[in-house]
Amino acid sequence: MKSQKYAIYAALLVTGAAGFMIGRNTKPNPAAENEAGGPRATRSSRASQDASSEISRTATTREARASGRKSALSATERLARLETIMRGENSFDRNRALLAFIDQLAPEDFQEAVEQFRSLGITESRFGEYAMLLSAWAKNDPLAALAYAREKTRGNFATHTILTAWASIDPQSAIRWAEANHTGEEANPYMAGVIRGIASSDPELATSLLTGMPRSVERGEALDAVLPYLLAKGNEAARAWIENIKDDALRNGAMMRVAERFAATDPAGTAAWLIANPSEATQRRMDDVYSTWARKDERAAMASLETLPAGDNRSNALRGIVTNMAGNDPVKAVATMDRYSSDLNDRVVGDFVWSSYRSNPAIAASQISRMTHTGYRDHLYRRTLGNWMERDQAAASAWMNSNTVPDSVREYIQREYNGTN
Repeated sequence: MKSQKYAIYAALLVTGAAGFMIGRNTKPNPAAENEAGGPRATRSSRASQDASSEISRTATTREARASGRKSALSATERLARLETIMRGENSFDRNRALLAFIDQLAPEDFQEAVEQFRSLGITESRFGEYAMLLSAWAKNDPLAALAYAREKTRGNFATHTILTAWASIDPQSAIRWAEANHTGEEANPYMAGVIRGIASSDPELATSLLTGMPRSVERGEALDAVLPYLLAKGNEAARAWIENIKDDALRNGAMMRVAERFAATDPAGTAAWLIANPSEATQRRMDDVYSTWARKDERAAMASLETLPAGDNRSNALRGIVTNMAGNDPVKAVATMDRYSSDLNDRVVGDFVWSSYRSNPAIAASQISRMTHTGYRDHLYRRTLGNWMERDQAAASAWMNSNTVPDSVREYIQREYNGTN
């Protein structure tokens, strides 16, 4: 059954690659627990030893499965063994034992195994094992697995995982199922899982399916599934792919997702790329690119800023540089804002204040008056002065007594902080 094991490994790599390559942080996943439909898993004192022993205990039955004979274990014994495996604390032993367990299952055994697993509860440390079971079921009987997922699970993790595994070995059948099981004009919710499954082996087909989807959350999920494989080919290949997208919104979404990543290795090229392809991505990512650039080489970032014509791009570039400075040297950041005062806007000032009000509330507060939007200005005053009052009431009160502050802000501070000042 080595071929089945390798197929499961491959399906898991496809399912998990996007998260690892995009570089997202690992966080607790409440959705995973909702998907499971059960309580969190508990621990057993003998779990680690039992999980390790599963490897040797199941090895003798694998030859029987390979020759087409069912395991001699009863359903009760199989489910008890699965629970023993999943109670194990050593993830390496647990995963090896689970693969050995999966090797023993007949196609008709998977549903009860998945149900038993879900009854134990799913935590972040067990979510990968859930994907292993679903992917193996998809290889053995994808239609049964999908029918179960649609009826018994919440969210889209199970259906997407099954479709990803199925599409990785039989893309056309997975596509036909996704199309046949969706009606209406809105985006097909199943297509993101299919696209993830074929993105590495057939990027052209994945691109065709992606660009055929209407603008939607589902299309964004599908784009997230394709991008890791494009990024693996290098920045130039990914840029060329993005530039060839005809749909403006999809192209813009792709640019926004990759610009900051590109900037980490090539900030000058990324800035030039955004400027050459004006879009919402240019407006929303120029500051990120220049902030990254300033961290790497402030002098080069400043030299580039000097070459930009007056306008949004220059102001956004200034915002990135100032924000980077504000965290380390707010006095220097203020001097830079003074130097480029004609390029200031509320976003530049606002980001400076947010980045400096905790470390240097006096200098942060002193810049708020530069803002033109009175509502946002007063909000920043309340946040900056309120936080300062909580940490050093005497200093904050003294600053307010020495500086002009909007009456509404002064009244707010007086009311919230026991009439002080």
